[in-house]
Amino acid sequence: MEKSIMRKFLLALALVAALPAQAQITVLDDDGNPVTLQKPAQRIIALAPHVTELLFAAGGGSRIVGAVSYSDYPEEAKRIPKIGDNRMIDMERVAALRPDLVVVWMHGSSQRQIEQLRALGIPLYHSEPRRLADIPNGVRRLGKLLGTDAAAEAQARQLEGKLAALAKRYAGRAPVRTFYQVWDKPLYTLNGGHIVSDAIRLCGGDNIFASMKVTAPVVDIEAVLQRDPEAIFSTAARSDDDGGIGIWRPFTTMTAVRRANLFRVDGNLLNRAGPRMIDGAAALCEHLETARQRRSKS
Repeated sequence: MEKSIMRKFLLALALVAALPAQAQITVLDDDGNPVTLQKPAQRIIALAPHVTELLFAAGGGSRIVGAVSYSDYPEEAKRIPKIGDNRMIDMERVAALRPDLVVVWMHGSSQRQIEQLRALGIPLYHSEPRRLADIPNGVRRLGKLLGTDAAAEAQARQLEGKLAALAKRYAGRAPVRTFYQVWDKPLYTLNGGHIVSDAIRLCGGDNIFASMKVTAPVVDIEAVLQRDPEAIFSTAARSDDDGGIGIWRPFTTMTAVRRANLFRVDGNLLNRAGPRMIDGAAALCEHLETARQRRSKS
């Protein structure tokens, strides 16, 4: 009897030994740095709202154990425990949550805290989409880290289909001089290297501050007036004065004011580099097309 049990035990060991070892998972993040996991991530912390949206799109929403404030989409994201904001997180809570992957956003996250996370030995993936095409590719890479490749691939292809349709529809359209207003006090905009400018280009727009070296420069009213934009967009989430876009109405000689091309768009769609940004780009394109149509009426 004992020999029979021993034979079964040895056979079981042999079968386990014969099983292929689980391969490591390695992807490149948006900085081109390799991120390697020994197995698919099960406990993830998302350090930006757009990261939370990317993880849900990749099929890993249920694995997010901690997120930062304003991570409010999709609806389930509101129930994720918050461990701080995109500039300061509670390191003790992060350690207590035992994440096997943290997805960071360098523009918001404190460099000092990023280094502290590295010191803890937690794998870090830097998410910083710089072009609209980076969004579906980011969904794919996160899906690989999660082991949800099939679900992530389906979402990525759907997003790429939307992008291709927009590119085809607005290809060759006459350019529209565009001012993109992130905030009015102070007056913030975005340069040509930001992903929002990629959306503007897709729609046939021309960012009047594309050449600025700073990603999110502060400009003054005189500089905007000098460039005389044909369309102005505001994304401020405020109810007063149309989100700050009303500051331009007194300048009746400006082309954008004269032609009533002062547009307000949802900042959650365009200022977050997640899957919904492609829908935000579609809304931006529609407004720029309206601006083109108003040329004949001015």
